[in-house]
Amino acid sequence: MGCVSRRVAGQWRDTAGTRDTLGTDLRWKNIAHCGGFCSINRMAKINPPEENESKTAIFAAIIGNLLIAVTKFAAAAFTGSSAMLTEGIHSVVDTGNGVLMLYGLKKSAKPPDEAHPFGHGRELYFWTLIVAVSIFGVGGGVSIFEGITHILNPVPIENPGLNYAVLGASFVFEGVSWMYGWRAFSKTRKGKAILETIHVSKDPTSFTVVLEDTAALIGLAIAFFGVLLGHEFGIPHFDGAASILIGALLWVVALFLGYESKSLLVGEAVDRETLRGIRTIAEAQPEVEKALKILTIYSGPNEVVLTLELDFADGISAVDLRKVIRRIENLVKEKYSDVARVYYEAESLSESEIVESAEAG
Repeated sequence: MGCVSRRVAGQWRDTAGTRDTLGTDLRWKNIAHCGGFCSINRMAKINPPEENESKTAIFAAIIGNLLIAVTKFAAAAFTGSSAMLTEGIHSVVDTGNGVLMLYGLKKSAKPPDEAHPFGHGRELYFWTLIVAVSIFGVGGGVSIFEGITHILNPVPIENPGLNYAVLGASFVFEGVSWMYGWRAFSKTRKGKAILETIHVSKDPTSFTVVLEDTAALIGLAIAFFGVLLGHEFGIPHFDGAASILIGALLWVVALFLGYESKSLLVGEAVDRETLRGIRTIAEAQPEVEKALKILTIYSGPNEVVLTLELDFADGISAVDLRKVIRRIENLVKEKYSDVARVYYEAESLSESEIVESAEAG
């Protein structure tokens, strides 16, 4: 069955362009498919408070990790501790990752253009994946390599008191950074469990900082026990073993972060509760008999593209069709602020059916 009408320049016209049907009482085929035309797009959005909190947490993490890295490398040079050197590398990696996250935030905020009509929101997901690769390869890989090297060629730890002082100061710096990250992350939880919040979150900056800082705090504890056991028992192999454990910890964090980033990069839909809410709004309209399909995808942390396939009531006119579509869109955007674009496609009757309808009228 051919489609003879499409929305062009705000009006409904037949495909031959010979007749303006806006305002007429043509009997539209009661199916609207997603993808035909787009209603009002919100081209600019105010940054939500959570995004500002995430930026603050990233800046705090960068400053803290940079200071910590310098301190750790100095301590490693004076004491010969493998665990301390590994922790220094860890802090350098975390500093670089913070810069990558800020870069991703900046790139993702670019407005849509001809080559990227849906914006650049997913660029943040790409750079989060790069962060995961960095943690795995540079952080975890170098740490394990350093630990193995230290076990094969053990070096006694000198001046362990300096190591303890540096680890203590690092723990304080990391703790402050972790608090900023946790505060930003907590605002996205809304009563959910930690792992559930990470899984459903569409803003990787909200949990990446927390994951990195948590791993850093655990790594500091591992380094402390490595230095302590190596010094107390005179077995420097404990120091190397601590480096290997820190590397393994970073691998776990990297794999987890990479998994979540991959899912976001491929494309995720809104949650089931939101889908049910959109369906309820659509089917509550008297002109709509049923919502056949509701398709959504996140084009960025706070940008959702929605497509609808609706079964309209028989006999709906072009004017009424446009009114109900606009009403649905406004209601959806009012309740779900992340919905930035809503798409539909309306199919009309075939040419023969229009002729029959006109003759009958």
